[in-house]
Amino acid sequence: MPEPTSLPETDERLLARLRSGEREVFGTLVRRYERELFGYLRRYLGDDDLADDVFQNTFVQVYLKIQQYELERPARPWLYAIATNQAIDALRRRNRRADQRADAATTTDEDGQQRPLFELLPAPGEDPSDSADRDEQRELVRAAVDRLPDLLRQVVILVYFQGLKYRDVAETLDIPVGTVKSRLHAALARLTEDWKASHEGTESESEVEGQGSGLQIPLA
Repeated sequence: MPEPTSLPETDERLLARLRSGEREVFGTLVRRYERELFGYLRRYLGDDDLADDVFQNTFVQVYLKIQQYELERPARPWLYAIATNQAIDALRRRNRRADQRADAATTTDEDGQQRPLFELLPAPGEDPSDSADRDEQRELVRAAVDRLPDLLRQVVILVYFQGLKYRDVAETLDIPVGTVKSRLHAALARLTEDWKASHEGTESESEVEGQGSGLQIPLA
C-alpha cells in the first residue's frame, strides 16, 4: 500500500513548535507569509524599502515574542497585529524625522525674515483626469485610501485588500467587531465623498446610458 501523504502543518502548529524551542520551523513560517505580509506592508506603507524593513522587524518580533503566543490562537491575526504595530512605529519614526527636517529647512520670505520652508510652500492641488481607464481608477482609489486617517485606512486595507474577516481584523487591531464595521462604514463614506468630489462635473451627457459613477474598490 502507498504511504499516506503528510499534510502541511498549520500555522498554529508551526507557532506552537517555535514556542516550544524548535527554531528550525522559523524559516518555514517566514516563507509561508513572505508574499502575503510584504504585500500588506507595501500597500500600508506605500514604500517598498520601508515595507521590507518592517517585514524583517515583524519576524524579529515574532521570534522575540513567541512565548506570548497563546496556543491554538489563530495565527494569521496574531501575525498581522505584530506587522501592523511595526508599521505604525515605522511611520511615526519617519514622520518625526520629516518634521525635524522641515523645521530645520528655512528660507527668506518677501520681508527678509527667516521662516520654515514648509510655511511658504503652496498646498498641492489635484487635477484628476476627466476620463480614466481601470488602471487609472485603481490608482485613484489607492491614493484616496492613502489619504484616509490611519484608523480608517487600516480596516480598508485589511478587509478589502488583504481579505481578512471582520473577526480577524478585530483581533489584529484589538478592537470589537462592531468597531471594525463602524470604521469601515466611515471609511467608505469618506472615500465616496472624495471620489465624487474629484469627479464632479467630469461626466459628459454623451456617456453610455447606465454607466455607473459610484466608487468601486478594485482588488486586483
